[in-house]
Amino acid sequence: MTTSLFTPLKLPNGSTLPNRIAKAAMEENLSDAGQLPGPALWRLYSEWGSGGAGLLITGNVMIDARALTGPGGVVLERDTPLEPFRRWAAGAREHGARIWMQINHPGRQVYAALSRHAWAPSSVPLDLGRHSKLFAEPQEMSVAQIHEVIERFADTAAAAEMAGFDGVQIHAAHGYLISQFLSPLTNRRSDAWGGSLENRARLLLSVVQAVRGRVGAGFGVGIKINSADFQRGGFSELEARQIVLWLNASAVDLIELSGGSYERWPHACARGIFPHVCARHRRRRRDAGHDDGRHSPAAGRRSGIERRSRRRRHGERAGLRAGSAESLARGAAHRRAARSGSVAGQGRCRSCHDGDREAPPARDCCRPTPTGLLFACL
Repeated sequence: MTTSLFTPLKLPNGSTLPNRIAKAAMEENLSDAGQLPGPALWRLYSEWGSGGAGLLITGNVMIDARALTGPGGVVLERDTPLEPFRRWAAGAREHGARIWMQINHPGRQVYAALSRHAWAPSSVPLDLGRHSKLFAEPQEMSVAQIHEVIERFADTAAAAEMAGFDGVQIHAAHGYLISQFLSPLTNRRSDAWGGSLENRARLLLSVVQAVRGRVGAGFGVGIKINSADFQRGGFSELEARQIVLWLNASAVDLIELSGGSYERWPHACARGIFPHVCARHRRRRRDAGHDDGRHSPAAGRRSGIERRSRRRRHGERAGLRAGSAESLARGAAHRRAARSGSVAGQGRCRSCHDGDREAPPARDCCRPTPTGLLFACL
């Protein structure tokens, strides 16, 4: 039997997606003041919704304002105002698409310039060589803190439903907090939350149970999980398979497979983190005769990554990349410029200015974001 991409997909919860095409999550870093969605995200998702995809999954929304993956991240907590989120969901749905909110806690993958709040299953710092110091020192979580995180995931899911979203995707991949609990490299606990795979998966399964208990039966609940960490001794394909079997027995509607973490360079390259390091990593592999063009999930993006690396070396901005070390280092000056309304000397979106950093805005759409870390042309 053949199935068309454009036929509806009925989910286990009884709801139906218009078709089988989904836009996966991308970290937009386009929040408005107060880490809320604003006009930039409203317009962006209205445009994406008009493209015909049956499901739009947002970039990761943080469940805790103390722990962000980037300066322009969106936060949704129990007491967060919902009207900006309602406009976000309504804009995405106006052409018939469904919108799910990806919800996340970064765990130890928090930049020190943003916060010192870096909870983790164990006090195992990120190993990124000389870039490790960019990240906050991880603190091993107490059992009470683990239960707080579970409750926060449930609070955010319930708030997303009240705001008009059709579902949530729980982020359990890419080395973020739930992924850290799954990996034996980062989870060295000896209590009920570490050790065996069953114990390491306890946080994920508890979050799923708590979220499902707080939302309606027709509200979608999905998971994004690594197929593997791509690290020796880390979370493996066989472990991922077992967790998928456990999730099948729970009230989960969709599972998205991914892989990697900040520590695994191919994943970092694919996200645009430390592009100059990624380029050097590829050169070393090529010089050693190991670069066959298929060594990482980032294959196919190599030319773009190398171009971004060259642009940064020449002082140019390279599009919507607010999570880089360069952006964080320049963050204070950019925020001051954004508050004052000044745009002189700051980066421009290349589609308007082709890298001319002193040119005035070419049109109204080219403006500093509320965080002041990048310029958006939407």
